[in-house]
This record gives sequence, structure tokens and C-alpha cells, in this order.
Amino acid sequence: MTTTTFARRSAALLACAAFGFATSAYAQDKTVKIGVLNDMSSLYADIGGPNSVVAVKMAVEDSGLAAKGWTIEVVSGDHQNKPDVGVNIARQWVDTQKVDMITDTPNSGVALAVSNIAKEKNVVLVNNGGASADLTGKACNANTISYTYDTYMLANGTGKALTKAGGDSWFFLTADYAFGAALERDTSAVVTANGGKVIGGVKHPLNTSDFSSFLLQAQNSKAKIIGLANAGGDTTNSIKQAAEFGIVEGGQKLAALLLFINDVHSLGLKTAHGLTFTESFYWDLNDKTRAWSKRFQEKTANKAMPSMTQAGNYAGVLHYLKALEALGGNPHDGAKVVAKMKEIPTDDPLFGKGPLREDGRRIIPAYLFEVKKPEESKGPWDYYKQIATISAEDAAKPLKDSECPLVKK
Repeated sequence: MTTTTFARRSAALLACAAFGFATSAYAQDKTVKIGVLNDMSSLYADIGGPNSVVAVKMAVEDSGLAAKGWTIEVVSGDHQNKPDVGVNIARQWVDTQKVDMITDTPNSGVALAVSNIAKEKNVVLVNNGGASADLTGKACNANTISYTYDTYMLANGTGKALTKAGGDSWFFLTADYAFGAALERDTSAVVTANGGKVIGGVKHPLNTSDFSSFLLQAQNSKAKIIGLANAGGDTTNSIKQAAEFGIVEGGQKLAALLLFINDVHSLGLKTAHGLTFTESFYWDLNDKTRAWSKRFQEKTANKAMPSMTQAGNYAGVLHYLKALEALGGNPHDGAKVVAKMKEIPTDDPLFGKGPLREDGRRIIPAYLFEVKKPEESKGPWDYYKQIATISAEDAAKPLKDSECPLVKK
């Protein structure tokens, strides 16, 4: 044997040994750290906040991984609806606390910024709160998933339904940041495509308390539909103040383009009844959603039913943990874990089965709901009546129209 041949064989043996060691270490690494990043104290706290942490911990418990020797830790942080704060928390989590996955991220500005961190640091972002369809569109990456809803779904649910029902002139009241801009953009496209027209709009600061000047502009526009391209406390405040102005009594209709059950609970049926909106989850949809939601309610401090995004946090984390188990351990490689999440079937008691597309969008049906009148409600949290089902295919932007660079044309 020549010296050169011996050296090559030795190098090959060493490489195999190193690979075997790495594979063994990877298979044995069953530690996971999950960060729940959301608004803990302001206008989006009800739809996310501490109750999202409850949902994530339920997913960890229901995964059964602890009994199989896994150690899973859940941490949480308040991004205060500021992208720079969200980015700083995410960086610190990954760099110093070794967080593997971040979830929730209500506020599209925060979600888009943290998605970039997920790509840069090669961790996983399972977004449930950020609504911008750009997260699985032009801003998509191999480390980010949007699990529950987006602005395209909202527009093609509420926007299409109201326009087809005769609401052919729109004026938008829009939160002045990434989410509001995306929701107004996507809804305007649907309104126009269905024969309607947008006759104006006004932007308002995030988390404002006084909507009077904005509502007066909407009222004076004479538009049949006033589209509320906002969420959380901004939505509830604008609806309450619209009632004080007598806008609905005057013949105009409010379109709550993003409304959560927590918002309806805050408003009360007397104020909220008749509102039409789109969601992909409601606690009272079926036996499985009811059973899980009652478990969730008992674990929360305020005994609230889950929002769509809190339910999404449970389902998204559960699927993430299934992917880690399928990999045989935690590779601490976000892109690899997301690839496995896209490969294995999604199936959970809250949203059922549905593919996870190459652009990172989970494909599930959505539902058009209307808020019940007080006399129609049978008890606490019995707030919705289902008007229509939006198929999974119609609830997500077609891949042929996608701007996501991961999508093969």
C-alpha cells in the first residue's frame, strides 16, 4: 500500500468516525427550548399574551415527549409591538439562551423582523399572530411558517362576501403599520375583482384611543362599507366609537376584517351583533375543539376561551415537536426542522389535517362567521353563527401567484 493510499483510507475512516459520532450525538440530543414572543400587556394581549404560553405548554404536555426522555423548556417575552424590541429579544434568546423555536409574534412588523432573525440564526419561527401574507410571499424563507391565517384569507373571506352582498363601495380605517397596509392592499384587490370600488381611506396610529376624526372621514365618505383594517384593542375601540357616532344606524356597515372572540367578549353582543368576519378556528366548531378549549379555559387565569392565534400556537408547536421526534433528536438546525415539518402530514384536534406548503403556509379551511344577537346566545362565549365555509384552497393564495422565492414555478 502506498503512503498516499494509506493516508486517503485513514482520512476516510476518520471522516466516517466523525460522522458516526455527530449522528449519535444528534440522536441523543433531546433538549428543546421554545420562546413565546408576543404582546403581553397592550392591545394584542387578549389574543396572545399569557394565554398563548398556556397553549404552548399544553402542546408540550400533549406531545408526550417528556415521558420519552425529552427536556422541553418554554420561555416568554413581551415585544411591546415594537420590531426593534422583538428583534433584541429574539437575538438574546438565540445567542444566550439557546432558544430553538419562536412562536406567536402578533404584529406583522415584529413578525417580519423576527423572520429575518430566524433565517440569520437558523432557528424556527412558527408565526400565528402576524397576519401579513408577505411572510409566506415575497418575504418568505426556509425557517418561517405561518400556521393559522393571513391577510389574503381575511380579504377573500370577509371582503368578498360583503362585496358580493351589495357592499360595493369601501372606505378603509387602517392601522398604520405592516399589518394594516397588507390587509387594506389584499382586501382592496378582492373588492375590485368582485365589482366594487375603494373610494378612500385613512390611516390611524397603532393603539390609539380616539377614533373620532377617522370615523368622521369614513362617515362623510358615504361608503357602504367601512373596512376596519386593524385588530385587537384598535378594532374594539373603533367599533365602540362608531356606535356612538350612529354610523351603522345611518346605513353604513362595519367590516371587521380581523376580529377575535376576545374582541367580541370585550364588546358584548349588544354592540358586536351582526358583525361579519373570517377566522380559521372557533372553540365551538366540533367535539374536538370544544374538549380542547374547555381544558384550555380551565388552565387560564381569566377563564377565557382561546383565540384563533392561541389555538394556532398549540397546533404549530405540536407539529414542530412531531417533526423533532421524527428526526430522532434536535439537530438545532432550523431549516432542517422546517423541511421535516413540511414533509410529514399535519394533523391536530383543532384544525384537522392540511398540507404545509413549500412557501411555509399551512393550508386549512376558514369560516365566515356572524356575531349573534344577545337573544340568540345560549350562554357565555356562545357568540358566533357560521355563515359559510371557505375551502382550504380558496383561503390561501395560489402557489402559481406566489412571490415566495422558495416556490418552484
